[in-house]
Amino acid sequence: MQVRAILTSIVLMAGLGAALPSPAQTPADQLILDMQQAARRGDKARLASLLPQVRGHVLEPWAAYWEARSRLEDFTSADMQAFSARYAGSYQEDRLRNDWLLLLGQRRDWSTFAAEHPQFRMGDDRQVRCYALLVDQLRSNQPASQVAADDVRRLWLAQRDADDGCTQAADRLYATRRLPAEDVWRKARLSAEANRGRATRDAVQIVAPEVLDQVGQLLDSPVRYLAGRSVAASKLRRELITLALVKLAASDPEQAAAALDSKWSVQLSAEERNWLWGTIGKQAAIRRSPTTWEYFSKVQRDTDLHDEMLVWKARTALREGQWKALTTTIQAMGDESRLDPTWIYWRARALQKIGNEADRAEALQLYESIAGVRGFYEQLALEELGRKIEVPPAPPPPTPDEKALARSNPSLQRALYAIGMGLRSEGVREWNYATNLHSPGGMAERDLLAAADLACEREVWDRCINTSERTRQAIDFSQRFPMPMQDSVVPRSRAINLDPAFVYGLIRQESRFILDVRSHVGASGLMQVMPATARWTARKIGLTDFQPGQINDRETNIAIGTGYLKLVLDDFSGSMPMAAAAYNAGPGRPRVWRGQAGSPTLEAAIWAENIPFNETRDYVKKVVSNATNYAAILTGQPQSLKARMGSVGPLATGAPDPSKELP
Repeated sequence: MQVRAILTSIVLMAGLGAALPSPAQTPADQLILDMQQAARRGDKARLASLLPQVRGHVLEPWAAYWEARSRLEDFTSADMQAFSARYAGSYQEDRLRNDWLLLLGQRRDWSTFAAEHPQFRMGDDRQVRCYALLVDQLRSNQPASQVAADDVRRLWLAQRDADDGCTQAADRLYATRRLPAEDVWRKARLSAEANRGRATRDAVQIVAPEVLDQVGQLLDSPVRYLAGRSVAASKLRRELITLALVKLAASDPEQAAAALDSKWSVQLSAEERNWLWGTIGKQAAIRRSPTTWEYFSKVQRDTDLHDEMLVWKARTALREGQWKALTTTIQAMGDESRLDPTWIYWRARALQKIGNEADRAEALQLYESIAGVRGFYEQLALEELGRKIEVPPAPPPPTPDEKALARSNPSLQRALYAIGMGLRSEGVREWNYATNLHSPGGMAERDLLAAADLACEREVWDRCINTSERTRQAIDFSQRFPMPMQDSVVPRSRAINLDPAFVYGLIRQESRFILDVRSHVGASGLMQVMPATARWTARKIGLTDFQPGQINDRETNIAIGTGYLKLVLDDFSGSMPMAAAAYNAGPGRPRVWRGQAGSPTLEAAIWAENIPFNETRDYVKKVVSNATNYAAILTGQPQSLKARMGSVGPLATGAPDPSKELP
């Protein structure tokens, strides 16, 4: 078996132009698959017995990683050094070091951590970064620098779930007076709002451990906790009342608003009131409450709100046509949000609406700063400047030397082989490491184009697309918007009067053209069809002999997926944004999101930006943006995203809703 594995590896190294291997193509491949399953079971004995049999296999580093990871609790520095020597520079070496550093941090083995951390290349683990900052403080025996303190604060506040590393680093900073109590309470509020009880308690443990029992009470039942209190005289009591109201707002913003208005507002500070009205406004906006703007209007200073609140305030301002408030809300956002193309675009639109000549000139500059074909708002900005969406000139193709460099990259080789034999998760992680993390800043643009070209050639479309999308200057539409299976997708779409560009835009977002992908909710295949939807659609389009096991068959999946998409599109009167939302979240939700009779008709970009589900909001924008680019490819003509978006409004009074039949 060792000889077979070595030969397999040599063949792969020598000629990556061959087709991807099928799962368990060789006996050694099957041993690798067996080891993956043993790793999932935690079967250390099985891993140890199989590892010698796969020496020389192209995926040996994965096998060795699984085996080493299974005995990490008993690891020594010598073990780590031996692994590093054998698999130097590999993803597996760096991932094992990541695991090892986390364990060293949990054990408080700071000297070993300090020795190992400089060799950690990826640097993508926030908890490891927090441990490293903590070790620097402990070893220097000096208060942390402002830069280090800011780094810990940023990492800690960004962590949704509780973790040991950032909590310990924050605790140390607070003890040395480098982290103010206000920031610790801020973390507690953010965690309570996100329903992260442990993280809330961890924060309060740092700043006020004596009230942990009260924190447990207010998290379990904020209504009961608030009912048992009448006065918030001290700073500590005010923070606890604020936490309780934050927790209440997460489940019932109207009840929280009533409690704040009737009892607690006069007892809290201006900052606490602003935070709470921001929290209540955000939760009301997600629920599409008609009183949302009323809540946000009670905020007296936007800078007291965190960015997620401000984003929802901005979305509500769009729905309400509050263009002046929109500009001030965007200005209060942090750099990351404010400089996102979303809010650059909407700030420019607001300046055009309400501004003077100088403001309108600034709006044009803002549009120019993002205009292009890269994404939804970039395309809209392009149209605001009077241009259409066209296929950009292709960059020079990868040279033979650039292609050879990509083919000889061992991480890319392992990634393709792993994906080919069914280890998609491992292959994707290793591919991303090679392109994004192995070197600081990731691969250079020409190297990315060559890596994407390799993935395209091997028809690993998700890596082809994702890798090509990382380039900033060179935009290769043949890589970013591939059109495999044209012999099936285009004729099928046109036969039922469905725009093939829309179908391609949806498939690109749903599955990245992976035929056998299955989502966590059970959707399957190229067009990610749910089993119940597949059965219903099969009956509707006349596939009388359909069996559930056929859903991953390419032709069947395309037939059912396009058939359902056509039914959805027709039932939503040809609205691509609403059809995309229905395809992703089910038709019942966009029926609600379009509003009741008497609700305003909105520009579809405003409607899409106010979709309450993060996944569906992103999905709708990407599908229609993709479709616009695919239309430019398929027709060779300039395209308009605005025309595809249109507007969204409620059904006319008394009009039947055909979409109610859709599953």
